[in-house]
Amino acid sequence: MGYEIKGTIKSISAIETAGQGKKLSFRINTEDQYNPIAEFEMYKGADYAEHLDNFVKYNKVGDSVIVEFNLKTFNWKPEADNKIFTSLSCWKVTKSEGSTPPQSQPTQMEEPTGDSSGLPF
Repeated sequence: MGYEIKGTIKSISAIETAGQGKKLSFRINTEDQYNPIAEFEMYKGADYAEHLDNFVKYNKVGDSVIVEFNLKTFNWKPEADNKIFTSLSCWKVTKSEGSTPPQSQPTQMEEPTGDSSGLPF
């Protein structure tokens, strides 16, 4: 089951080596009243590590994004069943509408009043 959340990127970590692949984490601000900051992690195996480079290349702090993610849990001590860690594992990030600067709209020129010859002089 996947989840989706919209927010503004607040920070992006450096890419780190993790096992056979690479990982990075980033935080977004959802502007919610309670718990507005969420931190996501991205892990890619060696074959797909360039995806992390592309994330850093195309996403900057301040961009509005939609993040699709899964909840991952890790039971550190299964025998005690009391040490469970949860992480937000991002699998897709898209720019949300409004994250790009608005394009200037073309303006319509008014017809000159007076002489109807259409010549400006």
